[in-house]
Amino acid sequence: MLAELQQWTIRRWTMAAVVALVVALLVGLPTDVIPNPVFGRPVDVTWWSYPVLIVTGALGGLLAATYVRDDRFATLDELTDAEQRVARRGGAAGLLSFFAVGCPVCNKLVVIALGTVGARRWFEPVQPLLAAGSIVLLVMALRARLRNITSCPIPAR
Repeated sequence: MLAELQQWTIRRWTMAAVVALVVALLVGLPTDVIPNPVFGRPVDVTWWSYPVLIVTGALGGLLAATYVRDDRFATLDELTDAEQRVARRGGAAGLLSFFAVGCPVCNKLVVIALGTVGARRWFEPVQPLLAAGSIVLLVMALRARLRNITSCPIPAR
């Protein structure tokens, strides 16, 4: 995997950085992990939310960059079934990360399902597990993409 990362072009690294920032903003702003005047939360941000947000952004950026065309090889117009599964895994991981760092009583779905007390008593303790699960899914998706990115290349014409 590291060998593949070392061969990346500046175009891929730029995409990784841009998408990492976008992912961090999309997860961090509405959950108020990144303080802003639009969103607020009655429950303080946990200490582990910041590293989870950084890791989620970085892994999301790297994963998105694996879809940038590499000029060394031609690309297929459509994703294969395996690549679609990997893409869905990465999307699910981002959603899990959003639930993991979000305020437990601000999440309407959780409050509807468990009530405010249930959100604090049952959902809040599970959030670190959701964070770990989202990171594991992102790593698995990135690993699968990096391992298979040049396994069966189509030479450029």
